[in-house]
Amino acid sequence: MEVKGAGGTEGGVGRFFIGLVMIIAGGYLFLNAIKVTHNFHFGMGIFRVGGFSITSGMVMVPFIFGVGIIFYNSKNYLGWLLALGSLIMLSFGVIAAINFRFSHMSAFDLITILTLLVGGIGLFLSSLKKIG
Repeated sequence: MEVKGAGGTEGGVGRFFIGLVMIIAGGYLFLNAIKVTHNFHFGMGIFRVGGFSITSGMVMVPFIFGVGIIFYNSKNYLGWLLALGSLIMLSFGVIAAINFRFSHMSAFDLITILTLLVGGIGLFLSSLKKIG
């Protein structure tokens, strides 16, 4: 029985694991350099309907009525529609208000991250092909 390398090829298990470690390290450093901020608050417009801006506070009004209807009669579909629809709109508004920013770093840091990430991908993929 012939011993095969990574992916059943003769590419080499060492190259496979070194590439995998480089991908994980570069990916971690890349994702760690991204800063997540938001600009969500209850006075902020989260949707625009025509020329009218719907704020996140306005989305809570149908939610309150929906919860009241549900407590009065839990089988009323209008109450469930208002409550769930408001929560879905509020969730989309929060997600839409998220901002991603790349943190300040030196050129050396960026080159190191890209070398680890892209070099690791190249090493990983080269381990999966047959040699010679």
